[in-house]
Amino acid sequence: MLNNSNEVDRVLAALGEQLTTLGPERFDLVVCGGSALNALGLIRRTTKDVDVLAILHQDRQGGLRAKSAAPLPAILLQAAERVGRDFGLPPDWLNSGPTLALTLGMPKGWLERLAVRLYGDALAVHFLSRYDQIHFKLYAAVDQSGKHYQDLLALQPTPAELEASARWTLTQDVSEPFKDQLKKMLIALGVPDVAHRL
Repeated sequence: MLNNSNEVDRVLAALGEQLTTLGPERFDLVVCGGSALNALGLIRRTTKDVDVLAILHQDRQGGLRAKSAAPLPAILLQAAERVGRDFGLPPDWLNSGPTLALTLGMPKGWLERLAVRLYGDALAVHFLSRYDQIHFKLYAAVDQSGKHYQDLLALQPTPAELEASARWTLTQDVSEPFKDQLKKMLIALGVPDVAHRL
């Protein structure tokens, strides 16, 4: 289990070391979810995995472009298997579960808000910002509630942040039942005016 920023850093540093031994390739991973929140010190809670949203590649102009993390490259999975064994983590502790959001459309400007940390020469991890995590957590809280709702509360979003996040979530799920649940969630969060504007 990964309980705080130090433990997340230790596991990612070990992943970087394993990647260095396996080959010359460098990976730039975009990470979201509980491990990213822990790593950035935004919350402190137990999580069992690291959610890879995307893999960044340099374009011809030298800028970074995000591509789907699914499926994760074989060398990355090999390194993750070794780290998981060493730290007693579940087999899928490094996963590409949330990568669908990349296809449906990310919040505007998200790439510029990433917070990067280097773990040796072979691994850079770009953590999703607090602002963008609020978007993801609101969507997940409506869809699944539980820990995602608690994470959302811990991030203390402003009404403006909740409104921006709510409008983004409606691009991820366009169904009327989802919109109804979203409005109920916003009312529960104390922003009924935002719910009425949707």
